[in-house]
Amino acid sequence: MNTAEPTGPTGPTVPSGPAVPSGPTGPSGPTGPSGPTVPSGPTVPSGPTVPSGPTGPSGPTGPNGRAGPGRPSARNGPGGPVVAVLGLGEAGSRIAADLAEAGAVVRGFDPLVAAATVHAGVTECAGDADACRGASVVLSLTCAHEAGNALAAALPEIGGAAIYADLNTASWRLKADLADRAAAAGVAFADVALMAPVPRSGLRTPMLACGPAADRFADVLTELGGTVDVLPGPPGTAAARKLVRSVFYKGLAAAVIEALRAARAAGCEDWLRENIGQELTDASAATVGRLEYGSVRHARRRADEMTAAAELLTHLGVPPLIAGASTQWLLRLVEEQAPGNTGRCL
Repeated sequence: MNTAEPTGPTGPTVPSGPAVPSGPTGPSGPTGPSGPTVPSGPTVPSGPTVPSGPTGPSGPTGPNGRAGPGRPSARNGPGGPVVAVLGLGEAGSRIAADLAEAGAVVRGFDPLVAAATVHAGVTECAGDADACRGASVVLSLTCAHEAGNALAAALPEIGGAAIYADLNTASWRLKADLADRAAAAGVAFADVALMAPVPRSGLRTPMLACGPAADRFADVLTELGGTVDVLPGPPGTAAARKLVRSVFYKGLAAAVIEALRAARAAGCEDWLRENIGQELTDASAATVGRLEYGSVRHARRRADEMTAAAELLTHLGVPPLIAGASTQWLLRLVEEQAPGNTGRCL
């Protein structure tokens, strides 16, 4: 890969000779499978050919990049792709700031957050539609219940070559509906799931993407420093994968909250907090199997245990929401056992 910076639309001349230590490449990186020519400079008679791969994070991708032949380049701004960020809350503001730092031209809107408070490189816009004007990539980071309104406001100003990516945590049905509405307007859609807390990693938060524009979304975000895995399947696939994982993460959080509140009421919160921390520290891949198969094998005994726990929480004045749900799951596991397994406890 040539390490020189691209300089502009006409490109300077390249000094002759086999080595080009500091001469810039052509105007926009490679343009074809055999390397670009320099439009206004002389050819290099004996110098090395320019590789046909992309020129790096500050240069545009060419037709040989991941976007594929015939797909429009996402880089249509003087310093990088023009990206509209709809929603500048906790996640949107961090991603918008990182995009600006990475060289993207960022246009943002949030009715409650001023773009100037996010990053000096984020242009303040008057609304969702205004933010989308001239953008080649639109990122929706509102929230699930605002996702439909944001798309409706944005569609009239999204150019035919632009892509719309919804990064909100929402139902797979909503993502599929948004994709259908975008397709009806001639806009390519990507369903994107953020797989870790955004404040921790910003643009480098692991993402899953699917849908018609998933590959193009991955091209642009990866070039700017993002981490995107493209999944096969229609819009809603990425959302579904995140949601099944959410059952564990959010369910675990709910169990911790309920247990700690009960321990506080029982006067042993510090002890339980330390105990939970140690259990999480000692957990390994084998813990998953132990939790699953141990629950199946000992379902009857554990159902009785959780029934007693729910009774204690009620006595302590703590609603036994997780304890009650756990009891119901364990009783279901008992029912799923072969006849004869519901007698003596294991």
